[in-house]
Amino acid sequence: MGEDNEILSVKNIYKVFGSRPNEAMEMLDSGKNKDDVFRETGQVVGVFDASFSVKKGEIFVTMGLSGSGKSTMVRLFNRLIEPTSGSIYLNGNEIAALFDTNDDGKADMTGCNPGWGCEVTIDHHLEAYDLTDTVTQNRGSYFALMADTITRYEQGEPILYFTWVPQWITAELVPGEDVVWLEVPHTDLPDGDNDVNTSYQGKNLGFAVDTVKAVLNKDFAEENPAARQLLAQVEISPDAESAQNLMMQQGENSQADIRRHAQQWVDDNRAQFDEWLSQARAAAQ
Repeated sequence: MGEDNEILSVKNIYKVFGSRPNEAMEMLDSGKNKDDVFRETGQVVGVFDASFSVKKGEIFVTMGLSGSGKSTMVRLFNRLIEPTSGSIYLNGNEIAALFDTNDDGKADMTGCNPGWGCEVTIDHHLEAYDLTDTVTQNRGSYFALMADTITRYEQGEPILYFTWVPQWITAELVPGEDVVWLEVPHTDLPDGDNDVNTSYQGKNLGFAVDTVKAVLNKDFAEENPAARQLLAQVEISPDAESAQNLMMQQGENSQADIRRHAQQWVDDNRAQFDEWLSQARAAAQ
């Protein structure tokens, strides 16, 4: 099989972790090994001059001892981390260039409105994960940018974008079916509080996970124990909220529509809802 059959091509990939990668690369070019580099500079060589290709129809397995660089190599494939040197091609194109919409050679990511907290976090991530040379955050009216992004997806073009849940975008472009969540190699947030939970559905997405809870007036809560108990139990999945948001986005946004959506959710989850009601009534006795 010739090069035309290559799906993935990795050519002379190096990955050096640390603040002095250029110095480490000079040492490697001069014949030093990774132990020499670590001893003299403290830089860690995660991948050393890797080259291979995966052809159409092949099953390719990356194997090695713990710490040998398997996970690092996979993260280099999907650009969760950038190579220090070398090239990675997908179907003959450099991976970052697949998402390039303005021909500047960098991947264009649909980002956030200027001033939104996510804009700051994305900029921080691009710096923290060494992505500034290959990824650009496109800023502007988020939902206008996403309308263009969805159109490009429908036309069969590669897309790269930021989103969150619950929200109608994830019901339009369903993770796991239409698109995939991209993990970060480690948590790194602008405020430095990296002990917070940033994992969603088993993947580290790099953003702090929020918990949405009902808040009641204190006097009302004390006078209405049934309502307090009911709202303390109610738990609606992000997928269900996103699906309802999409119906509103598609025009079902009147008060009557929203009541019908709520009733449909209750009907679909009757056993759970009745259990909540039972416990709420018990609290009032």
